[in-house]
Amino acid sequence: MVPGQDGPSLVVNEIAPRVHNSGHWTLDGASVSQFEQHIRAIAGWPLGKPVRHGQVTMTNLIGDDILEYRKWLTVPYGKGSPRPGRKMGHVVEVKPQT
Repeated sequence: MVPGQDGPSLVVNEIAPRVHNSGHWTLDGASVSQFEQHIRAIAGWPLGKPVRHGQVTMTNLIGDDILEYRKWLTVPYGKGSPRPGRKMGHVVEVKPQT
């Protein structure tokens, strides 16, 4: 509750009117990424038709997970040392449709 108000209230500490990193899988796993769609939308251009390239999964690497999944990383992520709860990266896997 916010002091001086009756009933429930909502307190927001951040608003990010942008594409979200949970959609990074669209860069590799779809015909058009959420990032391109965002630019198209704000520029007034026609939107692309998003089509998945197959079964797509994205795995977030949280904290020390990055140490277990080093085999998936071909380029250093550049985040520095892992710490508990810190997202260290993500892995996108695309299995082509059959």
